[in-house]
Amino acid sequence: MKKAYFAGGCFWGVEYYMKKITGVISVTSGFMGGHVENPTYRQVCDTNTGHAETVEIVYDSAQVSFGELAKRFFEIHDPTQVDRQGPDIGPQYRSAIFVADENEREIVDELILALETNGYDVVTEIENVGVFYPAEDYHQNYYAKTGKHPYCHAPVERF
Repeated sequence: MKKAYFAGGCFWGVEYYMKKITGVISVTSGFMGGHVENPTYRQVCDTNTGHAETVEIVYDSAQVSFGELAKRFFEIHDPTQVDRQGPDIGPQYRSAIFVADENEREIVDELILALETNGYDVVTEIENVGVFYPAEDYHQNYYAKTGKHPYCHAPVERF
């Protein structure tokens, strides 16, 4: 089992679509990339923690690769929007991929180059993996619990 971390607007939509990928074992909504330990959702929404709404994906690398997850990530959110995703605005909604090593960074760089070649002005940040803080329980499996559907995310073929 391996882990990957993606931030692309509200974590509910990213969680919803990433869970559908064969080989994904679990997806947890939370926060990464900031300077406050154990932040609450309210603190992150106040935009002074530096954290982004992030999902932690546990996956079976024999079934799905980091590259496949990253490619799907770029296709379920708009990587050209700065500090927002649809109506959700603020630095906590930035587009970021948190990489664990140089191999993951190279994969993301190649995907971004492919997107730019296809005419996209990608603003996705590439950051090193830091401490992941799970969000409160009511944020986990949000769409499954509520029966609602993502309002900020939709699959779009970009490659």
